[in-house]
Amino acid sequence: MIVRFGFVAMSLLLENASPSRTMTYTNFAKLDDREAGLARLERIAEDNLQNTLRILKNNRYSDIHMYRFSSKLIPLATHEALKDWNPYPALAASFAEIGEFVRKHGMRVSFHPDHFCVFSTPRPEVLAKSEEDLEHHLRMLEAMGLDERYKCNIHVGGAYGDKPTSGERFIRQFEALDARLRNRVTLENDDKTFNVRETLDIAERTGNPVVLDIHHHWVNAGGETPESLHGELWPRIVQTWMKEQDRLGLDGGPDGLPPKIHVSSPKSLSDPRGHADHVEPGQLLEFLRGVKDSVPNLDCMLEAKAKDQALTTLMDEMRRLADAGENIRIVDGSTIELQR
Repeated sequence: MIVRFGFVAMSLLLENASPSRTMTYTNFAKLDDREAGLARLERIAEDNLQNTLRILKNNRYSDIHMYRFSSKLIPLATHEALKDWNPYPALAASFAEIGEFVRKHGMRVSFHPDHFCVFSTPRPEVLAKSEEDLEHHLRMLEAMGLDERYKCNIHVGGAYGDKPTSGERFIRQFEALDARLRNRVTLENDDKTFNVRETLDIAERTGNPVVLDIHHHWVNAGGETPESLHGELWPRIVQTWMKEQDRLGLDGGPDGLPPKIHVSSPKSLSDPRGHADHVEPGQLLEFLRGVKDSVPNLDCMLEAKAKDQALTTLMDEMRRLADAGENIRIVDGSTIELQR
């Protein structure tokens, strides 16, 4: 099985390359000239997009094929007081340049709207904001010219005191969205509420692929054993990706739409849900070896605090293990093969 590793948003190996520079609405509101303030927001967004392209180019140089965009590319983009602002025309060329680079080099990129994007909510105003947030992320992907292979990953959301009812409400409210939005979504198990089995049950009904977060599973297993994860749940998760591959006319190869997982390591014994700076390879390899005969290719997003530095450190550890005789072959700067 070929496994590619990627990282999230910020680069710690590039200087002055933040893709998430912002301005608070408090500071925006202090400006006397609103149009000048909007132009300033667009300049910040332009800088964020150019830094994103810098990161992608460095990823290309470093053989890193997976990357998650910052959700903060356009500051204040969904703020209630700026609903009349349309920043996309001013940023069209930069978005297009990013998309062209992604397509040319076969990169897998995505977004992860934050935890406020919840479709299990019982509150109509929160539901409306969630749809608006998802629409914003989709508009950015569309501005890049990226098709339905490129996804927005979300969680099911809160239980609100009644998890089965909330799960049904998610399905009802999510399925009421336009297909243009639904077809861009992957669903991920979370660390407190909807575990792997519950998320998978919902995803199978909505027809969306499941991103397995193995750290979240470790702290919110829902009573599942490693045997049930590998023997029952993982094959069902793979099937959600195979159905999406069939829908899009793709395969599970590295240039198609292979299954995707998230991994991080617990920050500490006292904070097991927090993310550590780096990824401990032992538990990750234990999982990967348990599923290595299930698919030919697997993409693994590192959600470590040290970002691309954590990926580099993990690959150094993989090289050490390969040199020590482990059944690991180093393919390139972010890719390994687990051999039989």
